[in-house]
Amino acid sequence: MHVTETIRTATADDAGKLAELAVVTFPLACPPGSSPEDIKAHLARTLSEANFAEYLTHPRITILVLDDGGRLNGYTMLIAAPAADPDVAAVLSALPSTELSKCYVHPGHHGKGAASRLMRDSLAQAASTGAAGIWLGVNSQNAKAIRFYEKSGFRTVGTKSFTLGSTVEHDFVMERELTGAEARTDT
Repeated sequence: MHVTETIRTATADDAGKLAELAVVTFPLACPPGSSPEDIKAHLARTLSEANFAEYLTHPRITILVLDDGGRLNGYTMLIAAPAADPDVAAVLSALPSTELSKCYVHPGHHGKGAASRLMRDSLAQAASTGAAGIWLGVNSQNAKAIRFYEKSGFRTVGTKSFTLGSTVEHDFVMERELTGAEARTDT
């Protein structure tokens, strides 16, 4: 970890840097057989600078970034709203719940504790808004991410489908209860 690394809430000025980071990190979460075209289409449809600019103005979305002197090395996106997917809503037990929609760290920072720090602050952020639980979807083939989420206290509670371009992928739905002790006071 660099001394200058901080975790902070993203601002509108971060939209372009978030989109650039997504181009590097999103493909790492995709199954090995994902086509470059499908990945590129998903990036353009949901992780572009314009998308991030919109996310950053949404009242129920919080994006936390790992900032190293202006360079973003990781981010999480939290959505404080009921699950829209009926397959997800049916399996969640800790309500109200926040979705951990994105959790990505630049590969150059893997294994350095950055993801754990981002996760800790993301859990705290969700708890500080009154959420009783937090959930996420992770590709069923992404063993590394699943291990990380299990280590972070999540457990698999169901499945859901995720469309990546022209392919339907299968995700595990993972959930974790939150405690008031995790609530952030510095946001």
